[in-house]
Amino acid sequence: MFLNYLEKFELKNTSKTLFSFEDNHKTIIKSKEINNKNVLYYINEFWTSKQRQASSLHEISYRACFKPQLPHFFIEKLTNEKDVVYDPFLGRGTTIIEAALMNRQVIGNDINPLSKILAEPRLLVPDYNKLADYLKKITFYKNLKADIDLSMFYHPDTESEIVSLRNFILEKEKNNELNNFDKWIRMVATNRLTGHSKGFFSVYTMPPNQAVLPERQVKINEKRNQKPEYRNVKELILRKTKSLIRNITHEQQIRLKTIYETALFLNKDARETNEIPDNFVQLTVTSPPFLNIVQYAKDNWLRGWFNGIDIDEIEKKITMSKTIEEWTNVMQKVFDELYRITKKGGFVAFEVGEVRNGKIKLEEYVVQLGLNSGFNLLCVIINEQEFTKTANIWGIKNNNKGTNSNRIVLFKKE
Repeated sequence: MFLNYLEKFELKNTSKTLFSFEDNHKTIIKSKEINNKNVLYYINEFWTSKQRQASSLHEISYRACFKPQLPHFFIEKLTNEKDVVYDPFLGRGTTIIEAALMNRQVIGNDINPLSKILAEPRLLVPDYNKLADYLKKITFYKNLKADIDLSMFYHPDTESEIVSLRNFILEKEKNNELNNFDKWIRMVATNRLTGHSKGFFSVYTMPPNQAVLPERQVKINEKRNQKPEYRNVKELILRKTKSLIRNITHEQQIRLKTIYETALFLNKDARETNEIPDNFVQLTVTSPPFLNIVQYAKDNWLRGWFNGIDIDEIEKKITMSKTIEEWTNVMQKVFDELYRITKKGGFVAFEVGEVRNGKIKLEEYVVQLGLNSGFNLLCVIINEQEFTKTANIWGIKNNNKGTNSNRIVLFKKE
C-alpha cells in the first residue's frame, strides 16, 4: 500500500477530466488490494453543503438520503445536457431532482411507492397563487377521526383536517383523478405529518425523516409536559410550498415540466426494470439499502397510513438482508441489470458506507459485484465531511461509532 499527498492531480479515465483541484487542495490517494485487484482510493472533501447552495426543491426529509451535492458532482462531470440519469433506489428523489435541474433526462425507481409520491410532484412545480386558490376549495370537515389513534400527535381539529385531506386524496386516486395540484399537496402534506417545530402538523416529536411509534410519542409528551396544539393544515402546506419553491426561477419551472414529459418513474424491484431499454442510461447515481440498518416500516408507518399504503407489505419486498452474503446476492443481480441498461461509455456511481461500526466496508464487496457484471472499475471516492445533526441525534459522535464519509465506487461500461 502506498500513500501520496498531491496538491494537484487529474484522473482522466473518462471522456472528461473527473477531478482537477487548485493548488490549495490536497487529495489523499491510496492503493488497496481487493480480491487480488489493485483499487485506487481518492480521499478529500470533494463536495460539501458550503461549496454550492443546493436548490430549495430538495428540502424533503427522508431517512438515509444523501445530500444533492453528491449527485451534482457526478452529473456535472460525467454527463451532458439531455443525457439520461438514473437512480434504481430513488428514496426521496435527490438524484433525479438534481439531474432535472441540470437539464438531464431522468428515470427513477423504488420498490417503495412513497418515493414516487415524494419525487414526481417536484418536477411539476405549481404556481403558488393558483395552488392557494385550489387548496381553499378543498373541504375540510369537523370532528373526523382517523381509523387509528393519533391523539398523541395531533390536536383534534388538526386531526380532522388531516383526515379530510387524506380522504379527498385517496378518493381521487381511487378514481384516477389526481391532478398536478393534488400530487403536490399530497407530497407536502406527507412531509409535514410529524416533526420538531411548529412548521409540522404534529406536536414536538422526532425530526421528520421518521415517525416514532404512538407509545413512544406518549412518553415524549409526558417528558416534555406537552399536548398537541392546533395546527392549520392548509396554512402549513402553503408555507412549506413557499419554502420549497423559493429559489426556483420561471425558467427552471418550465424546464422541470419539460423534463417531466419524458421522465420515467418505476415502482419495481431494481433487479427487474424491463421498461428501461438496453444501453440507454449515461449515468446511475444511487445508494442502496444497507443490510437491515434502516427499518423502513417503522420509520414510515404514518406516511404509509396517510397515503393508503401497507408499509409492512412494502418492507417485505425491500432488501433488508441480515447478512452480507444475502445482500451481495441481491446486489449482484442489481449490477447485472445496471450493466444491461448502461450505455457504452456510461457510468455507475454506487454510494455505500461503513456499517456495523466500520467492521464491514461495503465498497470492498461492491467492487467485485461491478466487475462480475462486466463493468470496468475506475476508483473508490471517499468524500470526508462532518457529521450531520441527524447523526448526532442518533448518538454518532466520531469514527469509532459510525462513518462521516460518503464512499462511492465508480464504474464505467467500456
